[in-house]
Amino acid sequence: MEMKQPDLASLVERVRDGEEDAFRIFMEVLYPTVIRIVRSHLPVRQLEEDLAQEVFVRVFKRIDQYQARPGIPVTHWVCRVATTTCLDALRAERRRPELRWADLSEDQAEWLQYMVADDQEEAPHSDCDTGEFLEKMLAQLSVDDRLVMHLLYMEDRSVKEISEQTGWSIPGVKVRAFRARRRLKKVAMQIQSTARYEEV
Repeated sequence: MEMKQPDLASLVERVRDGEEDAFRIFMEVLYPTVIRIVRSHLPVRQLEEDLAQEVFVRVFKRIDQYQARPGIPVTHWVCRVATTTCLDALRAERRRPELRWADLSEDQAEWLQYMVADDQEEAPHSDCDTGEFLEKMLAQLSVDDRLVMHLLYMEDRSVKEISEQTGWSIPGVKVRAFRARRRLKKVAMQIQSTARYEEV
């Protein structure tokens, strides 16, 4: 028999009242959501369990600030706290390793050329691990640019979903995505321009 999912709204009230069981159940129910966000936006020098723990610390510290709204579940608020916590950790690390043409495999170089070309309609047919390559490329962007591109293209999220998760307005998400795409292309062109120097 399938177990009934606890009512999160009532759990919030029990957490506010300081019930220890409520804290535990709340964490168990929301852990899969939190760890998924953490794994998507994990700083290089941080363990995912430590960052997930930090998310829940923030959630419980701010639980009194949460206000229930019709049609907006508690999960959306927790996702926003998790995303903000990850962004803060990424900004604190400030790690944007420089990617060079020599770092790319032949297939990845082909993908890079596809990204900077204006006249190609189809992606190259290669054995390149596009997910790994795109992560390398996204690491060159600012934290906010990296986040919006990852959510849009790696997680296939809608603009509305990104707005709910980040707290950015829907027009704000669209503008960030547009600017991030332009910056990503600029990064790709810069990497490509280093090829002639590395081949000498």
